[in-house]
Amino acid sequence: RRHQKVLEEAPAPGMTPERRAAMGTAAVNAARAVNYVGAGTVEFIASPDGDFYFMEMNTRLQVEHPVTESITGTDLVEWQLRVAYGEPLPLQQEQLQIHGHALEARLYAEDADRGFLPSTGTLRHLRLPAANAHVRVDAGVEQGDAITPYYDPMIAKLIVWDVDRDAALRRMQQALAECEVVGVTTNAAFLRRLVMTDSFAGAKLDTALIERERAALAPPDASAEPALWALAAIAAISTESAATADARDPYSPWQARDGWRLGSQAARRLTLEHAGALAVVDATAQGEVWSIQHNGHVVLAHGGLTGEQLTLQVDGQLHRARVVRDGGELYLFGAHGVRRFTLHDPVSEADQGVVDAGSLVAPMPGRIVATLVAAGTAVSRGTPLLVLEAMKMEHTLQAPADGTVQGYRVKAGDQVGDGAVLVDFEASQGEPG
Repeated sequence: RRHQKVLEEAPAPGMTPERRAAMGTAAVNAARAVNYVGAGTVEFIASPDGDFYFMEMNTRLQVEHPVTESITGTDLVEWQLRVAYGEPLPLQQEQLQIHGHALEARLYAEDADRGFLPSTGTLRHLRLPAANAHVRVDAGVEQGDAITPYYDPMIAKLIVWDVDRDAALRRMQQALAECEVVGVTTNAAFLRRLVMTDSFAGAKLDTALIERERAALAPPDASAEPALWALAAIAAISTESAATADARDPYSPWQARDGWRLGSQAARRLTLEHAGALAVVDATAQGEVWSIQHNGHVVLAHGGLTGEQLTLQVDGQLHRARVVRDGGELYLFGAHGVRRFTLHDPVSEADQGVVDAGSLVAPMPGRIVATLVAAGTAVSRGTPLLVLEAMKMEHTLQAPADGTVQGYRVKAGDQVGDGAVLVDFEASQGEPG
């Protein structure tokens, strides 16, 4: 995406021994031509007819070096240090053998569903797959660290190895499903959909793959999944009970949030948002039996939350998810990746809506480069109002409707966070605010 790799693998599908040898010879000749000593990476562009063309040489190891290490049993980082120290290469080319297949995924703090916009914040929860003979995790951050706009937003590299490509694909799907990140948006779900596309699974690879598989890469529509909303509602109520319990007297009846009423249980109404879909869900509990009403559907569920593990039997199917709650955000980590829900409070949000009516907010964290019109200026829909720089790219924010710029809350040079109010804007009468 944007001419940057998001998945790497070795050996390359369709790579013949002859072409690999020819590329290796060309790379070595390029290094010798400039008397280069040390680790280096030569990149080529390959065409379907078997020809390849020099693109560039980087005088370092590249991000994808672990896939080479996985299939050859080498440690290229150690090798480059030994060579820099004046020692010879530990092995010669003819001593290297390829075993199995390796894949690498770059886990980034970015929102793939919003054009891969960078995401910044504190890693309030971070759990990555456990390392073993088939899975390697290279990470430079840990829980509690901040992802800032000043550095590359990579969280970790997930590297998997198995005896062949199909087995490695299954390993990667599982590894991505086990990634749990709260505090920033990641591309884990997108990467999992990517490795499951027909093009990638069938090794029909080219630089237009993501564009060609756009339909398959779109996030699934969860609005028609009653069981999913049931899980979210039960998780929300259960985590709320745990968060508000009084440890001084856990048996006090005033700590109970089970909806007890004389004669029957009271329904709890929740307003939840997931993937742009907003739903009102009514939940009633009787012990471990739940009745969930959502969008005209009634779902019966049996089970509950034990620690962070939610286990529910819904319509004859068993659902399991690890639950992490971060304020008004609820995360369900399951076999198919993560589902994030936002818990809305209609009363408090109605007041906030009055405060921020007609405002223009930052779609991502970044730095204000320039404000483009003066306060008090009447503008038409689409008029550029200010320029925001994020991750070395400039984004022009436009007027959302015909109206008047009341004023700016920022100036050039200011650093702003995702969702920060930038412009007070009053839409013309009849235009949406």
